[in-house]
Amino acid sequence: MSGKRVALVLGSGGARGYAHIGAIQVLAERGYEVVAVAGSSMGALVGGLLAAGKLEEYTEWVTSLSQRDVLRLLDPALTGPGAIRLERVLARMSEILDGALIEDLPIPYTAVATDIGARREVWFTSGPVDVAIRASVAIPALITPIMVNGRLLVDGGVLNPVPMDPVIGVDADLTVAVNLSGEKGRPPGTPTRESSAQRPPTEWLDRFLKGASGVWENDFVASILARFGKGHNAEDDTAAPAFEPPPPGLGIADVTAMSLDTMGALITRYRLAAMPPDVLVSVPGDAAKAMEFHRAEELIALGRTLTEAALDEARRDGLDEAGAVPALESAPVGDVP
Repeated sequence: MSGKRVALVLGSGGARGYAHIGAIQVLAERGYEVVAVAGSSMGALVGGLLAAGKLEEYTEWVTSLSQRDVLRLLDPALTGPGAIRLERVLARMSEILDGALIEDLPIPYTAVATDIGARREVWFTSGPVDVAIRASVAIPALITPIMVNGRLLVDGGVLNPVPMDPVIGVDADLTVAVNLSGEKGRPPGTPTRESSAQRPPTEWLDRFLKGASGVWENDFVASILARFGKGHNAEDDTAAPAFEPPPPGLGIADVTAMSLDTMGALITRYRLAAMPPDVLVSVPGDAAKAMEFHRAEELIALGRTLTEAALDEARRDGLDEAGAVPALESAPVGDVP
């Protein structure tokens, strides 16, 4: 593979975004130079730190955090439009960035947020890096939105989970995108026909177990097995309710994150079909829950493994980065329709 200049696109996906760090490490080790970076949500956070030359310091910090440390940092809000204010994390991130401005960064950088009033993307291409990141990571119902210049801004992944558009026209040998909502089983958007009538457990228990991994808590899976598993008497089905209640301990944050992941996977599928990268690193959507920020080391390692595999596959396919990216008009800056 001959080309070494990379336009890097980092997707949204909460804590799975730590995989971006592993991807960046592999690119550096293999001699690739990132010449532009765009990101949504955690992709904007990691991309901004990379562009500012501060990613190593951030990585040292997050890999030192225990689950208890993360819970203390999340700064829950008792009232308001989000469950978490994130001010403590933002303060540490701002300290690391030390007042960096997007227009002064050594690597061109775009953070994507969503203006939910105007229903459009906002591309931050100038101004304080930490403010752009804070806007982009505001997961609806989880992390409180912020106002910037009269715009009510939430997570960039709401409209553009893997923002390829900002790097169109960049003078690079290839584009590398990291998608944090990789498919598991049936592709998102493919309908499943089902009856609303309660069916015997023998017809659906195996399907449930295959889909439960990485989604439901162990106590809910155990409760289902206890009720419907081996030894269940089919005659008792008549007394059972027509549907199951939600899993024990399932909160608003879980439902919101899972819903956004489902929506984001479908949006990503269609947007990448229209604008595919040269190399796609696909992190499974069930690799971690959105708020599992204490799993940094594990997810960084996963990002490394998947990026190495994607680059090796591209090499086997004979991808020539020097001619991989066609010359296109420069992407717009600021607001996009």
